[in-house]
Amino acid sequence: LLNTMVGAKVSIVTHKVQTTRARIRGIAIEGEAQIVFVDTPGLFRPRRRLDRAMVSAAWAGAADADVVVLLVEAHRGATPGVEAVLEGLADRIGAASCVALAINKIDRIPAERLLALSADLNARQDFAATFMISATRGYGVEDLRHWLAERMPEGPWLYPEDQIADQPVRMLAAEITREKLMLRLHQELPYELTVETDTWEERKDGSVRIEQTIYVAREGHRGIALGPGGETIKAVGKLAREEITEAIGQKAHLFLTVKHRRNWQNEAERYDRIGLDYSDGAG
Repeated sequence: LLNTMVGAKVSIVTHKVQTTRARIRGIAIEGEAQIVFVDTPGLFRPRRRLDRAMVSAAWAGAADADVVVLLVEAHRGATPGVEAVLEGLADRIGAASCVALAINKIDRIPAERLLALSADLNARQDFAATFMISATRGYGVEDLRHWLAERMPEGPWLYPEDQIADQPVRMLAAEITREKLMLRLHQELPYELTVETDTWEERKDGSVRIEQTIYVAREGHRGIALGPGGETIKAVGKLAREEITEAIGQKAHLFLTVKHRRNWQNEAERYDRIGLDYSDGAG
């Protein structure tokens, strides 16, 4: 949804929950309004330090926003996770905040189920508005963006007109590689790895040389990430290189290394690099 709102890829997308790890800001212009979208990590029951830091970042992002949009997937419905968010909204956000409901992937269920879901959720929370959307197809997205623009507080724009995100390009490149890994290894280790951009060298021919390290939590995961004869890492590198090239508008030469780092999920510097507060993950 964030990518559709902005009109460019600023956040990675997979079919796995908890793909987003840090708050990502995407910027869109609607009429005379500049809308800064804050894509937070999902809200779920945390088990690890990283989980707790992600959930803390999500609630903090919602509490700081002028408008909160609760995004619910139509085919999943009112899951226990959605119910927990609804229960927490009043306590953490406050009754005076403007909260809208967006039901996404409306093409996945029949109209009668969609209407029943909307009625059920609105009975639990006094939403300022409800939108039926399909982020991938663009259904209803324009109406939501226009509604949000009308509710932006008056004031100077926070970002230049041509800026679409506040995420450093090195971090975006690392996230693109992590997306390709998650899509390729979604059954094996989607949450047990992280990617960091080590070097970013601008070359005289206008291209950029990028070196990234993929950290895995267990030694046995290195072989999974590499694949037989390096097949997996080569395929991931090719897809990531093509998308990074498109995202930054210049040819990218991407070099990937896989390393075992057992405690990467408990190292403060890793949290700093992805914009999470290490102390928020304390038990």
